[in-house]
Amino acid sequence: MAESKKAIYAAIGGNLAIAVTKFTAAAFTGSSAMLSEGIHSMVDTGNGGLLLLGIKQSQKPANADHPLGHGKELYFWTLIVAVLIFGVGGGVSAYEGILHLLHPSELKNVAWSYSVLGISLVFEGISFYVAWKQFQGSQNGRGIWQSIRESKDPTTFTVLFEDSAAMLGLLAALAGVFLSHQLGNPSFDGIASIVIGLILATVALLLIYESKGLLVGEGMNASELAKLRALANSEPKITRIDRMVTMHFGPHTVLLAMELIFANDLPLAAVESTVDRLKKKIRESHADIKHIFIATDFERMGQTRPSNPPPRAAQEHPV
Repeated sequence: MAESKKAIYAAIGGNLAIAVTKFTAAAFTGSSAMLSEGIHSMVDTGNGGLLLLGIKQSQKPANADHPLGHGKELYFWTLIVAVLIFGVGGGVSAYEGILHLLHPSELKNVAWSYSVLGISLVFEGISFYVAWKQFQGSQNGRGIWQSIRESKDPTTFTVLFEDSAAMLGLLAALAGVFLSHQLGNPSFDGIASIVIGLILATVALLLIYESKGLLVGEGMNASELAKLRALANSEPKITRIDRMVTMHFGPHTVLLAMELIFANDLPLAAVESTVDRLKKKIRESHADIKHIFIATDFERMGQTRPSNPPPRAAQEHPV
């Protein structure tokens, strides 16, 4: 999480400095694309603050109202960031571009635009590099899209998405200013602003899609589930696993629920020792699993269960 904060702080600092220079350039040049880029940078600055808020809120301890902690706060604020990128960043940029097409105005002091866009590319490049290095650290040999799909920490790809959109937006703004200046047609500047809006909207929709999956509750991936099943199957006294469910309540907070079936004639003491041993194995191999609930039952084969078995509620073993 410390690495996530590092990338977010880098993005906030860079975006704030860039936003000021972009708005200054927009005021001197009258460029629609520059104004859209300024709005984009301000939105990204605010989004960085919301991600930091999400990280802080997600680390609040569990209480009576939230017995499994506040980890999903991070997923909620990531969704809010995506909505802001779509509505404020993408929507306002596209709207500004349409207005510029309807009421074109000639660019002035174009050197300002070129200077600011050049400086912005340098700062955004630095921010992108920090976010990319952080993202690479979380790949573990997986491809880019697979890493994004399987990541349970949205900060690893949210900042990367924002910086990627920023780089593409700057290139679109640069193309719009260049074509408007060289061809004497201010419409290209408005078109660039619309393109920037579409880039932001596309990135926002990707973030919304990924955030929604995390917010409504994603489980561990298939390979991790297979490892958990192997751990349970390594206990010879377990006849079968009737059901196994996992859910992420944060990047590093997972709930695991299992129902284990034992032989009908197995002593209850052996069941208890098997469950305790299995929980120990799970904790040692999967540090992110913070909550374990194991229910036990017995095979039904026409035989009599052990005398005086405990009620079902007493057979559950929460951790």
